[in-house]
Amino acid sequence: MNIKQIRNATIIVEYAGKKFLIDPMLAEKGTYPPFPGSIKQDQYNPIVSLPTSVDEVISGVDAVIVTHLHLDHFDEAAQRLLPKDIKMFVQNEEEATEVRNVGFKNIEVLQQDTIFEGIQLVKTKGEHGRGKDLLKLMGEVCGVVFKHPSEKTLYVAGDTVWYEGVQEELDAHKPDIIIVNGGDNQFIEYGSLIMGKEDIYEVHKAAPNAKIISVHMEAVNHWALSREELKNFSREKGFSSHILIPEDGESYTF
Repeated sequence: MNIKQIRNATIIVEYAGKKFLIDPMLAEKGTYPPFPGSIKQDQYNPIVSLPTSVDEVISGVDAVIVTHLHLDHFDEAAQRLLPKDIKMFVQNEEEATEVRNVGFKNIEVLQQDTIFEGIQLVKTKGEHGRGKDLLKLMGEVCGVVFKHPSEKTLYVAGDTVWYEGVQEELDAHKPDIIIVNGGDNQFIEYGSLIMGKEDIYEVHKAAPNAKIISVHMEAVNHWALSREELKNFSREKGFSSHILIPEDGESYTF
């Protein structure tokens, strides 16, 4: 498989001969206002440019996976630029309806045993922050596990913090590669929305043989954990050989 970091949570996964675009945020730098109630209120989103052209990002994509419909995972630019007949996976019927309403025609809701071109896609759970109030505000999210006889098992955790649900997914699927959204993005009033460095360390301890890739970093105005800080932390904790922290446009083959 090949995993390419595009920007923020937007990644391309080439797996068992198929190309998946996950959580496309395709707008030009500075298109949207800052997320309110968060740090860096002077920075418009996304705060960095795409590393390549949109045409290159979407060229040859076999399917799109949208883990949830927040702006930084499926933005207006993606809604406008992606072909309306492209295969798209979403997390529930409510979001399928929303995506249909913006013109997409080929939508499927992820299940525990979705099969696409011989690839098993398993919807996984997640919690987009901690505490009832924040979870109600942020809404439902998911991740996805990829399985195929010719490939290693890949777990894309999505917008979740570390909690027992992630432990359960690791125990159930024993992934070889884990992609975490690791920018510790925060709302000032509520705290972390996605994994920070301590969460990622917990993932490593729960799956010590897996390779972790941390994305969703330094791209929208509420990020709180830099790539450099995570690199230093992984060295201090002794798991730097088990984590990859890609720059935008960087890719890995497994």
